[in-house]
Amino acid sequence: MKSPRRIAAVAAVTLAGVGLLAGCSSAGGDANDGKVHITVASLIPGSDKAAFKAFDDRVKEFEKANPDIVVKSEEYQWTGPTFATQLAGGTLPDVFNVPFTDSQSLLQAGQLADITAEVKKLPYADKFNENVLAVAKSGDKIYGIPYGPYAMGLSYNREIFQKAGLDPDKPPTTWDEVRQAAKTISEKVPGVAGYMQMTQGNTGGWELTTTVYSRGGRMETTEGGKTKVTTDNPVTKEALQWLHDLRWEDNSVGSNFLLDWSGINQAFGAGQIAMYPSGSDVLTSLVQQNAVDPKNYGLTMLPVDTSDKQAGVLGGGNVAAVSPKSSQAQKEAAVKWIDFYYMQKLLNKDQAVADAKVLVKSGQPVGVPTLPVFDKATYDQNMEWIKGEINVPQENVSTFTDKIFDANLIPEPNKHTQELYGALDSVVQAVLTDKNANIDQLLAKVDSDIQKLVDADK
Repeated sequence: MKSPRRIAAVAAVTLAGVGLLAGCSSAGGDANDGKVHITVASLIPGSDKAAFKAFDDRVKEFEKANPDIVVKSEEYQWTGPTFATQLAGGTLPDVFNVPFTDSQSLLQAGQLADITAEVKKLPYADKFNENVLAVAKSGDKIYGIPYGPYAMGLSYNREIFQKAGLDPDKPPTTWDEVRQAAKTISEKVPGVAGYMQMTQGNTGGWELTTTVYSRGGRMETTEGGKTKVTTDNPVTKEALQWLHDLRWEDNSVGSNFLLDWSGINQAFGAGQIAMYPSGSDVLTSLVQQNAVDPKNYGLTMLPVDTSDKQAGVLGGGNVAAVSPKSSQAQKEAAVKWIDFYYMQKLLNKDQAVADAKVLVKSGQPVGVPTLPVFDKATYDQNMEWIKGEINVPQENVSTFTDKIFDANLIPEPNKHTQELYGALDSVVQAVLTDKNANIDQLLAKVDSDIQKLVDADK
């Protein structure tokens, strides 16, 4: 999904990218100036001017270092239908972003360019975390470079916690504690929903899956190459009953039950929601689009049932990919851009500091929790390089960062993910709007409908 994310929520999670009309995806040049022209992902629509300026400053740095390449950027946000329309219409940017959940289906359909040769020329090609790179590979072929991997966490408003008499340095660690904190907040802070989950645009299913994973359940299982849709299970019912009780017994989830990724971020930024599950990287968007002050933001681990070995944290992220219609020269330029913009700040001290300084200068957050594209040692080294620029209070997110590297990270369901999430949206909405919603019946229908799609793939 998106959380940001990624995305990115993801229907996505998630997340942002931009591109100009791929009329630029021609023979590698434009206006007969002898240069290679590419269009690249920038920020999602609605990001503030400072964020766009920070991006533009990075473009200028890249063009200065690569005078034979001209970069054009434009707002773009990933959604499945938008991508399909752009691909069919020839308006897909040369460099764009897709969520982890969709990269495999897109590359199998020939909708992502094969950039194996270009990636293997990178000096760090053999240092990727293979578990992360796998989302963009088919066999030995590489169709994109993963970036910004995240794990789901629990975002919370520290100021609201204080108003409710709760200690923001000691956030909830179990789902029972989340429920109690939500009830306390809703009773003591008028007009604030103590807790809420996303419910539409496929995000309701995404976040339900997140809470099911934390309890040890699964929405799909695969054995012997055969996938079975398994939303109709005791753990999913437990997660939905918990949400039902917050709504109908505690009255602690507010009154807006149609929230997607942007909507819940907006409500959180406006102080209308105190807690919600989110990608660990969501603070970047909250600052850029919702004017959230990092000092009032808290991030902690989602409650995970430590008694169940299957319980864990849903992980995701984005893949920087290249249009299959880009010329060879543009593919090469595109990978150079991906290397410069997404990777060098993780690997090169000067680039890491330069990137952080640009972000700080434009009022953007530095020190937002993510997961390693390479390994934890590289991540820790990067954080050491930029420690002088970090403006996100690390103590506010320490209950997440201190534990996430030891957590059991679980990928999203990999068969008809977005269709599954969309079907579950209706279930989540029903639980929140109908006190007598038949959870068993609703989940049985989801299993039946999505299983038909899975079986049809054969």
